[in-house]
Amino acid sequence: MRVAVECKSPLMQRSLELFLGKYLTPVKNCDILIRDAKCFEDERCFYISSDKEADLVKPFSKSQLILALEKRYKEMNISETKESVLEEETIDFEILEKRIEQLSKEYQANILKAVRAFYEK
Repeated sequence: MRVAVECKSPLMQRSLELFLGKYLTPVKNCDILIRDAKCFEDERCFYISSDKEADLVKPFSKSQLILALEKRYKEMNISETKESVLEEETIDFEILEKRIEQLSKEYQANILKAVRAFYEK
């Protein structure tokens, strides 16, 4: 998913850039163009506003933004890069899962060691 941001509000522009760091691309290469002004002429446009007509209503969280963009991306039937993004996310999740499991085992071993030391005295 390739996203570009063009907002009139500098605060909204910067916030979206921070939220979407790895997805950002120049406007000419983007799949989705995020704006804070209505833009019906461009099918790539994703409108963010306080209006109920907006694609995403303010205020919103980073996860709400990502979910809404992924939904739009699916609606646009752009699947060529979506598969590779899903594979990357799955791989990253597996790495995270293994790391959590390792830390849990280390934590459990430390607790057992402390309990044994307490009762051996």
